[in-house]
Amino acid sequence: MNRTKPVRAVLLVRISDDKSEEAKGVGRQEDDGRALAARIDWGIAEVVVENDVSAFKRRKIKLPDGTTALRTVRPAFRAAMDKLMSGERDGLLAYDLDRVARDPRDLEDLIDVVESRDPLIPVESVTGSLRLANDADITMARVMVAVANKASRDTRRRVTRTHEQLAAEGKRNGGGFRGYGFDRRGLEVILEEATVIWMIAEWILDGRSLNAVATELNRREVPTVTGAKWNSRSVRSVVTKPSVAGLRSYKGQIVRGADGEPIKAAWPPILDRDTWEQVCGVLAGRAGTSDLTLKRWLTRVLHCPSCGHLLTGWQGNNGKPKYWCASPLGGCGKITVQAAEAEAEVERQVLGLLTKPRVLERLHVLSTSEVTDDARSELAEDEAQLKELARMWARREMSLGEYREARKIIEQRVTESRALINASAPRVLRTLLAGDVREGWGKLTPADKREVVLTLAPDGYDVMPHDRSRGNKFQPERLRLVA
Repeated sequence: MNRTKPVRAVLLVRISDDKSEEAKGVGRQEDDGRALAARIDWGIAEVVVENDVSAFKRRKIKLPDGTTALRTVRPAFRAAMDKLMSGERDGLLAYDLDRVARDPRDLEDLIDVVESRDPLIPVESVTGSLRLANDADITMARVMVAVANKASRDTRRRVTRTHEQLAAEGKRNGGGFRGYGFDRRGLEVILEEATVIWMIAEWILDGRSLNAVATELNRREVPTVTGAKWNSRSVRSVVTKPSVAGLRSYKGQIVRGADGEPIKAAWPPILDRDTWEQVCGVLAGRAGTSDLTLKRWLTRVLHCPSCGHLLTGWQGNNGKPKYWCASPLGGCGKITVQAAEAEAEVERQVLGLLTKPRVLERLHVLSTSEVTDDARSELAEDEAQLKELARMWARREMSLGEYREARKIIEQRVTESRALINASAPRVLRTLLAGDVREGWGKLTPADKREVVLTLAPDGYDVMPHDRSRGNKFQPERLRLVA
């Protein structure tokens, strides 16, 4: 049958490991993909980016029927296939077959989508390795994905065995940024940086906070490895990693010999073992007593209309908490609003809605649904796991790289669960609507209040600029529901 050239195709770009976090790999794929689209006269309507996303690694997830299975986690890829299935997109272009799939199940799902239409949905790749135009193309794609999957498994096995051997021998893995205090090979101590580590340890043992230490280091213009400013996280990292005590760790555990004693590392220690353990103990104690509960419940509810960034709870210069489009977190820094006044206004609007009979009737129906029970349970478990991860990292029971990787996986699950939960009324409404609404609202935790707000206003509020001509008084109309 004659094929019409796609005019609303999706260009899929993916890279599995982006250590530099600069997304250059996917950028090059996009350039090459757009060049191909121009040559074959395809129209690209959307670029789907999977940066730092593996098409091979699988994790355990719960299926719609309640069972669990191992699957690759690729929300962007799945969203692209949904759009192809619905007809919103009419073609798929990628750089190479292995950018699209390294797991046979992912390829089969794509084949099902391609064959759902007559004529078949067009699929092309820059390298020519992926075409699904006929049975021969599909068979070849299946063979190539099987080969790519085996190659990934072989690589994983070799890398794991190499890391295990290096750890047993007390050697470094290599790769990544240079560890602070050591040269690039990780075998020689840099005296100037070692002096800084000794100084940090003394300050912490003297009772200084991590933020205070970071501030002092920045005041003295002490450079970091990357050139970035010191912060509490970087201070903690350089002084608590096992390597500064001459210890080798693997998967968050100190490597020990057959006698149970830590093996001798291939590099000299900067801190003696006792001092290092004291510093780690002090910081672990502080982490264990930190209050990690949510305070500012409009976080992730308020938006900056200038740059679209979410406003974050922040401590103002006057000592009063505020919500700010925080420039240190990537915002524009132009929008701020006092927290107490904003929370009072949103509370007023919420209670106004919850006391209207028609609204109450609709919410009573929604709040009896059991659809999101599993998602809510998983969300609670994942949020608890995030806190435990933070404590484990504070106690140096895992490396920073392992912490980041684990947190990224859990945060993706959290995002997906919250999206499902916010699609219907939260469980908290069952309790809230069962009695006096105003009294029940006063008993809600900040997290529950936010959940109720996002149920009533899923897209949150834009915080408009303050009208200075009207003085400094809080202006309720600054909070505008996002349509």
